[in-house]
Amino acid sequence: MTRTAGDPGGTLVLDSDGLAKAVLRERAVTAWLALARADDLRVITSAATLVEVVHPRINRPALEWTLSRVIVEPVTEPIARQAAALLSGAGLHGHKHAIDAMLGATALAAPGPVTILTSDPEDLVALCGTRATVVKV
Repeated sequence: MTRTAGDPGGTLVLDSDGLAKAVLRERAVTAWLALARADDLRVITSAATLVEVVHPRINRPALEWTLSRVIVEPVTEPIARQAAALLSGAGLHGHKHAIDAMLGATALAAPGPVTILTSDPEDLVALCGTRATVVKV
């Protein structure tokens, strides 16, 4: 199958820190987002990530503007089951790693190649292995 002009060429995934840094317009994440737009990549996050990123001091208008440019993927039952399988495979517990696992499952369900921007690369590498490129931001 060949890619047509309107098809995304892969996916950039933001964890909570990647999303927070996008809201703050930090240079490194802004550069990744510009590259994603230039390369016609989908930019996504998990709905579960929103729970992590929202806090009383967050700039809500900046968050809403950033989210308007990101696809927020729902946590469906198949994603939740995949997240549980990722946790089991990595020997991690859902109590501490549930949101990372849901993000990882969301990333692995997205069109590849997949790159995940995260502040916690060790956990996402443990969950996703070599199926996604994990970049520390």
